[in-house]
Amino acid sequence: MVKVWYEPPPYGPGTSLNRPAYGHQAGGTQLIQQLSRRPQGMLIAGALVTFSAIAYIPIMIREARQGLPFTISPEYMAAQRAYMRYHNMNPIFGISSKEARAADEAH
Repeated sequence: MVKVWYEPPPYGPGTSLNRPAYGHQAGGTQLIQQLSRRPQGMLIAGALVTFSAIAYIPIMIREARQGLPFTISPEYMAAQRAYMRYHNMNPIFGISSKEARAADEAH
């Protein structure tokens, strides 16, 4: 009986041995080589923080120009609570419940 040692192609199935493999090459840049040696969790966390910071930039610019939304003002919230109470929204545990009405009248 002959033993055959199977060596899978580089970078998994679907890659070929007679052409260059996709992925990390030996002649790549130093940054790519350093990043490929780091733990995946650290890279994913770093990418998540970076993309979150980039996504927050437009929000930060808008807030600096316009200020906070009008729906956060105390007058708007009081009007919203009155509207919800008038229309009996969430009467069991919410704003229209007996406990919420009693707590509102106590103030």
